[in-house]
Amino acid sequence: MVDVPVDQLTGAVDGRRTRARAQLLDAGLELFGVYGYAATSEQALCEVAGVPEEMLWEEFGSREGVLMALHNQITTSGLRAAEQALLSEGMDDCPVAERFRRLFDAYVSAVTRDLREARITFVEVLGVSPAVDAHCKKWRDLWGDFLTGEAERAAVRGEAEERDHRVVVMVMVGTVHELMAHHARRPRRARPDEVSEELTKLGLAMLGVELVG
Repeated sequence: MVDVPVDQLTGAVDGRRTRARAQLLDAGLELFGVYGYAATSEQALCEVAGVPEEMLWEEFGSREGVLMALHNQITTSGLRAAEQALLSEGMDDCPVAERFRRLFDAYVSAVTRDLREARITFVEVLGVSPAVDAHCKKWRDLWGDFLTGEAERAAVRGEAEERDHRVVVMVMVGTVHELMAHHARRPRRARPDEVSEELTKLGLAMLGVELVG
């Protein structure tokens, strides 16, 4: 019998698990994003991924776990794009209207470049289960913190009213998701700049900031 170092065996197992995880996510993106979450069984998910159902249970627990992992992946991409936009050159000197426009331009571009991703993020996660609802709420709260910081920054600069913006921002976050879901369901795809413009006007209006031009 040939002795094989434990770390080599572990590496091979980890490699297979990493590939299986990626294959399940790819399959989920295709099936949930094209046919819908409700229309996709765990068996179909595993068949398309080319992995045994045991691997699905080990890595994600269920197809619901795949859905939440995809949502995490896509929403993180949107948040990172918005953060990078705010760190870009000249943003510190921009008026709030321009900051919001650039923020939403970056966000919308990141989450709508693939129609399957947009459908999963804004449509397929709706009403799935209490666990998925709780997962999405954590993301809405995170976005609430992010946008509240922007609202407070505008207030300090005299561009928005001095007040507690948290409630207004949370309503804004919910409305943004409703608008994104609306566009994700439409048979004619709206251009990213059209969606971004809608979101910018909405955000500024809810903060009481007039959009000039």
